[in-house]
Amino acid sequence: MLAPASPPERFGPGALRLCAIAARGLGWRPTEFWQATPAELTAAFGPLGEGTANLSRSDLTHMMEHDNG
Repeated sequence: MLAPASPPERFGPGALRLCAIAARGLGWRPTEFWQATPAELTAAFGPLGEGTANLSRSDLTHMMEHDNG
């Protein structure tokens, strides 16, 4: 016989933990967290995708020197 699955975590504590992670990791304020969809939160922390190269220091310097803003 299979053991019963553990009960799911309660929403409140899990949401507060995710809100704190979004604040530290993304700089989101609580309002931004609560307005985001689960898909947006996942995308914000998700992988950049295949073939995404790391940005080198020289690339960053070049971009900063040629910024039109």
